[in-house]
Amino acid sequence: MKLSVVVPCFNEEDVVPQLYDEVARETDHVVDEWELILVDDGSSDDTLAQCRKLAESDERVVYVSLTRNFGKESALLAGLAASTGDAVILMDADLQHPPQLIPELVRMYRAGHDQVVTQRTRAGDPPLKRLVSRGYYGVVKRLMDVRIEDGTGDFRLLSRRAVTALLSMPEANRFSKGLFSWIGFDGPTVHYVDASRTAGQSKWSMRQLLDYGVDGVVAFNVKPLRMLVYTGLTVLGLSLVYIAVIIVGVIVHGIDAPGYVTMMTAVLGLGGLQLVGLGVLGEYVGRIYLEVKRRPHYLVRDTNLGAPPQSDR
Repeated sequence: MKLSVVVPCFNEEDVVPQLYDEVARETDHVVDEWELILVDDGSSDDTLAQCRKLAESDERVVYVSLTRNFGKESALLAGLAASTGDAVILMDADLQHPPQLIPELVRMYRAGHDQVVTQRTRAGDPPLKRLVSRGYYGVVKRLMDVRIEDGTGDFRLLSRRAVTALLSMPEANRFSKGLFSWIGFDGPTVHYVDASRTAGQSKWSMRQLLDYGVDGVVAFNVKPLRMLVYTGLTVLGLSLVYIAVIIVGVIVHGIDAPGYVTMMTAVLGLGGLQLVGLGVLGEYVGRIYLEVKRRPHYLVRDTNLGAPPQSDR
């Protein structure tokens, strides 16, 4: 068996050597052959230099350097395209995904599973973060056409045919959590406690997390558009009832000039509803715009592979 470990890296110069040591220690005794694929996603520090140094000292290390920061989704795709193993493990460079789980993931793969998912507990998260996370996944489960669970992420093992299925989907707006679920190949779940970051700091800002959350809702369903239809029909129905009430009031009591509050409430409420509707429509139209351009997901600047694993778009 050959195992590929794919790791996207963005400004992780301090942790890459330790990552290599721990992956090698956990992998050497469980598979016949392995490779560590480090994807430098346009880092501005010495991450690429560290990757090159490791590749020079160990031929099992492969580095792929992208021309700029294309984002984690594109970096994952580049790593999958470069992988040659019978199975592929995806994990983060910051060691919050513990390499100690690699033997367990491989054991379950050998038991016949095409996808082995890991799920972290949120025991160490602040209460507010846990609350927001539960709320988001509660909404997502009702909106998305695929099922994702709180605490599951990119850290998982995929068989070669699962990787082939992922690479066959050329969409520009990639939401990996949804894609992993969409391809099927359901398998067991391994639970773990998220480790502390050994060096550096998180690259995710609050705005990026919010954008990622919106991508997850929009990428795998059109239910927000259907909700707009239902909301419009509801507002139309209430408006007709209100119009009927006004007409009856005029017939019974005559014309009543005051109505400023009612008018302003209706104008502001309907105006806000229209803006929200335009925003939802804009999200879908924007994604169509990006899809029809068919730009590549990433461009490779440098690699120690024979031929750069360019995107097929």
